[in-house]
Amino acid sequence: MLNSRILLPAAYLPSISWFCALVKGTCVVDLGEHFIKRSERNRARIMTSDGVMELTAQVVRANRPRQPMSSMRLDYSKRWQKQHWGALVAAYKASPYFDYYAPRLERFYQHEYESLSEFNLALISELCAMLGLSVPEVSYSYLTATPDDLDLRPKTKSPTFLVEPYIQVFADRQPYVANLSIVDLLFNEGPAASAVLKRCQPEW
Repeated sequence: MLNSRILLPAAYLPSISWFCALVKGTCVVDLGEHFIKRSERNRARIMTSDGVMELTAQVVRANRPRQPMSSMRLDYSKRWQKQHWGALVAAYKASPYFDYYAPRLERFYQHEYESLSEFNLALISELCAMLGLSVPEVSYSYLTATPDDLDLRPKTKSPTFLVEPYIQVFADRQPYVANLSIVDLLFNEGPAASAVLKRCQPEW
């Protein structure tokens, strides 16, 4: 068990490692940090019949530097919500627990949220409820990491957690891929997903 504070970005459909952090220590989601393009703040990875697919939540003025996460607005001109939900259905409709969890997730793709952080935090809250985990604290001002903190916000590859392999939907045609979005674990393992997270170990 980690005793330090763990600093997390407000991720979109966060990775399995992101949720491993929640069961390992006191976590704080930082909305005061700057938005980082091509990061988990608006990208999630899922497994499809053709391999890993990235889902990107479209945001307004993504190229503008030094924008706080809390100020990032969602852009619905490309109908990405419909595309993302279609991709999730196609990827996981044959998974053991898709019918159990899908109705709880679909509604997030039928409502237009104004900001990326609002959307991400709403999803995180629902995913925590599915996993039986407490929702992490949120800071609306930038958090300066102390030497005792585990900072999982950097641009470079963040430390990950080792998670025991589980059977993925397309195991008959695709190699196992670690650390996908938490929805991959949920749709495949169902109620056992929380136990898998509790058994994960830091990779560093």
